[in-house]
Amino acid sequence: MSILFVLLMFLLIISVRYFIEPKGQPALEPEMMLAKPQPPLVRREYGFEIPQDYCFHLGHTWVMKEGADDARVGVDKFVTNLMGKIDHVDVCGANRWVRQGQKIVTLTSGSTSISLLSPVEGVVTAVNDDVLRDPSLVTSDPYENGWIAMVKSPDLKVNQRNLIQGSMVAPWMQNNVARLSAMISPTPALAQDGGAPVSGLLPLLSPELREKVVNEFFLS
Repeated sequence: MSILFVLLMFLLIISVRYFIEPKGQPALEPEMMLAKPQPPLVRREYGFEIPQDYCFHLGHTWVMKEGADDARVGVDKFVTNLMGKIDHVDVCGANRWVRQGQKIVTLTSGSTSISLLSPVEGVVTAVNDDVLRDPSLVTSDPYENGWIAMVKSPDLKVNQRNLIQGSMVAPWMQNNVARLSAMISPTPALAQDGGAPVSGLLPLLSPELREKVVNEFFLS
């Protein structure tokens, strides 16, 4: 008797769902049911935006793990603030092997160009065409839509050990700005919030001082 009751309830549920659910809508494919990638969680310390789970190279590029050995690479806010308006982005081509610490991208603002180093070693599998078409993305959204390249890095975990991460990022950023201020004094280097450098400062420096800043902070 109980088995018959369960079967009747099952049939009743199916009948009710048939009449109340909208018709003509295709079932969702498994890919469509996957959650879309979320923007990075960002905290603010010492006036800096610090995205969570990002690792930073001493030359101010970052890497974010995307898979077992896939990584997304970009430049940080220290770079974008110093450069100000970015007119051109030149990324090394896809399918090219880059070493950790080897040039991966060149940013140009007016007559000022700086080359930045890869935070990881591996093969460049993709370049962000959006930033090639619209370089302003690197400045406006450096940690998400303004990423530079995807790199397949077999030794990603090993590479990450050489990078700055976690609670060390904000003090490291603060130390960089303090060193920058001392280097270019009496020219003001800090934004009003005491954090990131004044926007567009680098192109305003003398050629000699600009070269000194680039060598000191971008290691190029």
